[in-house]
Amino acid sequence: MQPFSVRHILSAKSRLVLGVRLCYIILYGKNLAQQAILPANPKPACSVLVRRIVLSAKEVTGSVNGVSAKAVFYRKTALLSVVHALVDMSCAALFFSVLKGEDLWLGMVLYNACAFLCQLPMGVVADRLNRNMLFAAIGCALVALGFGLRTVPVLAMVVAGLGNGAFHVGGGIEVLNGSETKASPLGVFVSPGAIGLYFGRVFSANMLSLPWLLPAILLLFGGAILLLGKPEFKEGSHNAPLSFETPKGGYLLLALLFLVVALRSFMSTTAAFSTGDLLSGMQPVLSGLIPVLCLALGKTAGGFAADRLKPIPTAIVSLGLCALFLFFPLSPALALCALFLFNMSMPLTLFASARILKGAKGTAFGLLTAALFMGIVPFFLGISLPASNVLHGALAAVSGVLLVIGLKEPK
Repeated sequence: MQPFSVRHILSAKSRLVLGVRLCYIILYGKNLAQQAILPANPKPACSVLVRRIVLSAKEVTGSVNGVSAKAVFYRKTALLSVVHALVDMSCAALFFSVLKGEDLWLGMVLYNACAFLCQLPMGVVADRLNRNMLFAAIGCALVALGFGLRTVPVLAMVVAGLGNGAFHVGGGIEVLNGSETKASPLGVFVSPGAIGLYFGRVFSANMLSLPWLLPAILLLFGGAILLLGKPEFKEGSHNAPLSFETPKGGYLLLALLFLVVALRSFMSTTAAFSTGDLLSGMQPVLSGLIPVLCLALGKTAGGFAADRLKPIPTAIVSLGLCALFLFFPLSPALALCALFLFNMSMPLTLFASARILKGAKGTAFGLLTAALFMGIVPFFLGISLPASNVLHGALAAVSGVLLVIGLKEPK
């Protein structure tokens, strides 16, 4: 019996039309997607899609129909957020499907080093290149290439990790540039990654039957990013002139933010947010999804709360309550609340670091993703903390204190 594949139930024309509709759903919503699916012949639909995407690229420059720069920025943020989930989903699916036995530890370390640690030098390059959407699209292509190298598992994970890092840096700078004084777009951009990672692990069991589905979708969306970023190829992405200068005390604030992110990463490898038997009666997929949603929604909420309440009050309330719930875990449900609150700090740290390094936002982004890698190094070395409510609560409290200091306006 042959493995199940989409090609067994969809003709080539149907698959093409389905891809067209998927692009429309992301870029223009359901109503326009229906317009793309109605024609019996997919060629006109493809032509319409291309024209609409080119129109969007022109709108990025504000040259069509007086479309505001803010509306264009929201559209780009939505697209990059969806692709963020897709990139992380693809990397997780590849990771859990190809790494076995002796390759597992080495592949895991190298992938995380390429995906997180390498974002620091990538950020410097992206700041200088000034082509953010191109950088993100290259990341999509590299992740897709990783699938083609899956017969050499460790090499596949290295290439996919580099692609993951490139996408995050390019997309991150683009969102930071348009965010101005707002942290909410950054929260929206970073949050889908966790959901993508979770479903990528679920999808990994089907990799043998659908080996080219994810890379094909990645290339499709990478092309959409290129088309939306076309005006940047000549004019640049309007990054600030590359400079590593900071206000007085800026490097100390960056060091504090680095420690906050490293602590958050380290705590993710502990049992601090264990829910015990709370979710044991649910279906496995759902019981795993609920903590992931708490994590992702916490990141989103952190950005919106910072815009509404200001960053420092948001940090005090979120991490203060998190520490309290970890100190006194009166109910397993409080662990989910603590997980939500703890991750509200992620957009705050990224936003603050970019505010300090205004002339090198990609470098600032990469610095904190490098901190994510440093936080999981103890896990790679087999170092773990004892399961202690007091210790977990204390770490959350320390993280809160460091974050409040790091969020102070540089002079």
